Amino acid sequence: MKKHLLFLILLFIVIKSVSAQDTLKQESYNLHFQQTIITQTNLPFAAPYTGKNSLLPAEQTETSLTTTIFYAHRLWKGAELHFDPELSGGAGLSSTLGVAGFPNGETFRVGGVQNKIYIARMYYKQNFEWGKEKDTIEDDADVLRGLKSKRYFSFAVGKFGMADFFDNNNFSHDPRGQFMNWALMDNGAWDYPANTRGYVIGLTTELGQPTWTLRFALTMVTTEANQSIWDGKVGKANTQTVEYEKRYAIGGQKGTLRLLGFLNNGKFGSYDAAIAQNPKAPNIDSTQAYGRHKYGFGINVDQYLTKDFGIFARAGWNDGHTETWFFTEIDRSLSFGGELKGSNWSRPDDEIGLAFIADGISPSHRQYLADGGYGFIIGDGQLSYGPELIAELYYKIDAYQKKFFLSPDYQFIINPAYNTVRGPVNVFGIRAHVEF
Repeated sequence: MKKHLLFLILLFIVIKSVSAQDTLKQESYNLHFQQTIITQTNLPFAAPYTGKNSLLPAEQTETSLTTTIFYAHRLWKGAELHFDPELSGGAGLSSTLGVAGFPNGETFRVGGVQNKIYIARMYYKQNFEWGKEKDTIEDDADVLRGLKSKRYFSFAVGKFGMADFFDNNNFSHDPRGQFMNWALMDNGAWDYPANTRGYVIGLTTELGQPTWTLRFALTMVTTEANQSIWDGKVGKANTQTVEYEKRYAIGGQKGTLRLLGFLNNGKFGSYDAAIAQNPKAPNIDSTQAYGRHKYGFGINVDQYLTKDFGIFARAGWNDGHTETWFFTEIDRSLSFGGELKGSNWSRPDDEIGLAFIADGISPSHRQYLADGGYGFIIGDGQLSYGPELIAELYYKIDAYQKKFFLSPDYQFIINPAYNTVRGPVNVFGIRAHVEF
């Protein structure tokens, strides 16, 4: 672990040492760094039975680590190259099993206990602009400082994260600095394309106008659920995602509405076919076949009420006929909450967030789990169904000049993995995050 971490830090220092530029000029390249460590503990809870994919009822503590270098380079007018090596390791509670809305969003990047370095992002982006209205773009991770027209068309091709472009939310999108729960970092019912570390290979496009943006992505699919080998039969295994974003203001305060639709195609298993094949012990993997689909929709809104306080809500639905392939086992999702900056108590860079989640699954998915079936995230061996209900509260402390943050976090989970006879579960956590 120390050797891998030292390599990333040295790489950052070497590139950063030659990248200093006049802050008033358009950047030709930049470099950023982040490291996030999350430690979580769940208290013992009641569980009359436990299956192979259950959250273990005994007290346990686990820690995850991610370290990323973000490098962006402007090649020529409108063209950028992005390259982000990343290190991750550690584990989530119960090996990241037993809760559909899992409490640690960073474990989506963790493929194993041992720390490993891999390429998170490597993509080419091209932007075409017209019109005289400009936005000032500030330097950030994978964002080059400069002016950008409000009217543009862009595309990116390579390896990236779908969450880099889709389903954004000002208050609920980043487990490194906001809510940690999976169903709060993205729409829980969107089985969004990714490998086991959260990244995908494909093409994404964006048409931008002063008050709205339209996005579309075409990506590859892995050969197995929650794995990393890409299916070369792209005509049969692919995903399409579309999103419309509308920006507006109410009473002078900014707000955004996003509408999402997706269609995933691949060699998926069917819940109904698995039950018909073996009603006493269904195995969805044994029913996998090309020609199967998963489709769904989502709505996502955030609204500032004051300059320091904002609220958000998301709702999502998918058909729930085929197995979850990429994200997590949620077929219906509703979440809402708010975020308050610490200006009122003279801590303007602190923030406190509170959110609530209600998740569910389709009738076929319920029956499959009740009959003893297992997905890749949940499965208790049997099921007394109820919606999975979660509340999360965090407080982010600016510990050092907006570069080092500490965030105590608490999550209360009712009906983990949709099982009314297990839980409730209390999860306490602490997040340490460095960025510069």
